Formats: sequence, C-alpha cells, structure tokens
Amino acid sequence: MTTTIDPVELAARLIACPSITPASGEVFDRLETALAPLGFEVHRFVAGEAPDGPVENLYASRGSGGRHLGFAGHLDVVPAGEGWASDPFAPDLRAGLLHGRGAVDMKGSIAAFVAACAATADQDGTISLIITGDEEGPATYGTPKLIEWMEARAIRPDMILIGEPTSEARLGDIAKIGRRGSVNMWIDVPGTQGHVAYPHRADNPVPRLGRLIAALDSLHLDDGNDIFQPSNLEITAVETSSRATNVIPGRARIQLNIRFNNLQRGADLVELVRRTAEAQAPGAVVEAKISGEAFLTPPGPIYDIVSEAIRAETGISPRLSTHGGTSDARFLIALCPVVDFGLPNATMHKLDEAAAVEDIRSLQRIYERVIRRALAG
Repeated sequence: MTTTIDPVELAARLIACPSITPASGEVFDRLETALAPLGFEVHRFVAGEAPDGPVENLYASRGSGGRHLGFAGHLDVVPAGEGWASDPFAPDLRAGLLHGRGAVDMKGSIAAFVAACAATADQDGTISLIITGDEEGPATYGTPKLIEWMEARAIRPDMILIGEPTSEARLGDIAKIGRRGSVNMWIDVPGTQGHVAYPHRADNPVPRLGRLIAALDSLHLDDGNDIFQPSNLEITAVETSSRATNVIPGRARIQLNIRFNNLQRGADLVELVRRTAEAQAPGAVVEAKISGEAFLTPPGPIYDIVSEAIRAETGISPRLSTHGGTSDARFLIALCPVVDFGLPNATMHKLDEAAAVEDIRSLQRIYERVIRRALAG
C-alpha cells in the first residue's frame, strides 16, 4: 500500500523546529518519523566536539542493489534575525506562500523529496538520504563525517541530487553542475599601542593595513572561463584593537573571502595573499581556512535525468550553471557525480523567507521523475 505525504505539511512540521545551525534533536526526530513508514532504515549519529561540534547527522536508505540515487541536504538553518512579519519558526501559510525560516533553504526541498519517495515506493533500486545538521555552519563534522561513515560501510551512490535552492526567476530555470571554491582568511598586522599625541612612541599598523587592502583589492585573479565566472576577492571585515579616539592601536586586522573557479587552487591563493601581506605589511600574520575547492560534475547521465525531469514538469530547459555560492557538493563530488537543484532562492537567508506552495508540490513531482529515471538505469 502506497503512503501519501503532503510535502507542504511536512515542510511546515520541519520549519516548526528552531534548528539554527548546528541542528539536532527534534527536527531529526520529525524527519525520521516521516521516513520510517516508507521502508527506510534510518541511522543517526553525532560527531565532533566544540568549537565546531557536536553535529547530528542522518543517513537513511531504502532498497538494495540496482542503481543507487542519493539525495543530500541539511536540516540546519541560519539565525532568523529581527523584523519578521510572523514568528519565523511558526510556519505560516498565506497568499499561496509557506513562510518560515528554512522554507526555501532547505526544508521545503527535503519535504518534497520525502514525498517523492512515498510516491515511488514500487521502484526497484536503492534510495538514500544524506542529511546533515551543519551545512550553514563550519561543516567540519557534517557531510565530511557522513562521507566517512558511508565509506566505512562501502556505501557509494551512483549519483547524488542535492536539494539546495538553485532556481532563480522560476522553478526549474537553473540547476548547478559545479561550484566555485571558497577560502576565508584573517590577516593581523602588528603595531605598538600609544597616545595619539606622541606618535613617535607608537607604531600605527593602520597605514600598513590600508596599503595591504589596496594591494589585495587590485589583484586580478583571472577572467573565468566558459564554465566558471571570474574568481573574486572581497574584504569582509576591518577592525583595530583600539576603541578610543586618542589611542593608536597596537593591532589591525582584516577578514577576507575568495570565491574561486577551477583555474585556481585554494593553497595557491593563500600563498598569494601571504606574499602580498609580507610585501605591504611586513610581519603580518595570515590565517586561512579553505572551505572547498572548485569542482565540476562531468557531463553524464545525471545531467540528462535532472534536465528531462524539470522539462517534463515545467516545460523549460534548465540552465546548467556553476555561479553563486558553494554547497556540500564540494564534499560529495568525491563519491560520485552531483547536481544541485531545488526551489527558487530569492528569499533564502532573508527576513520572511517563503516558498510558493505550488513550487513545493511541483518540486515533488520533479523529484519523482528523477527517482524513477535514475533507478531505472
């Protein structure tokens, strides 16, 4: 007997859990409760310690043998912020929209996929869900630990669909077949604190920091290529150790991020910034964290499966893109080909985040088509 799941109702139940990153507990309970009647075997585990943990993760699978389609996503959400028209964790249906933090990014997509699984219970092959509670955070103990858990059990899907909100003007217009890499850096420029009236007794690091910012801003990394947009470096924060008007600071610091294409490697960019810092502000200390390298899923069956499912439901052919931010595809690409596709992203991370009810239902039908075609081989 086929179980029917309303994706909008399930999305609302998930939104009602305030799962600010890192998510754990109740929101995973509700997902497990939805999956168990569909024949999924659910495994949950917690990984890591502070400061980046602990993080709860979930792996669920149904079927054995045959083709294996994985669906990856995250139950954690960014903080709601102040100024919502309604409680961000009290799902609110109005004017055809489901409002709530996570409606778009990405509880709506997870609910649509679970509903699609309910509608394809007769399908042979293997379906799995790879769900983390820490995609919006450091991601240290999220998807990387899920991958370790899977590899220890020789679990390797043939392809993975990630439900990130990739659509822009309308559902189905864009799917992501690759992502740029990302590296965060923090640069400390030391000086000597002193009174502003006695500058000869101090060493102000701010002028050196200013020269460094100008030099970093003038770097031309590349022009991009046919697949990726140009890499870009952005200064994201500037601060000094002084908060007084009459004190020369003893330290100045900047924070920056580089989003880079497949013409670059994270380690090479870190070295470029280190050389630039040493030239403009000798003695500067550079810390770096590479969040992921740029990647591209080579053309293959998953391109056609996702594109044809979107076209059959919406009547449009999606643009296969690498633009925008990163996702956990940067980790999952080590397992198999990966494509991101989900709801329109106009309100993700914003106040009054909302997904159109009809988009959630259409997304379920697209995912149903993906499941049937992917498992048919």
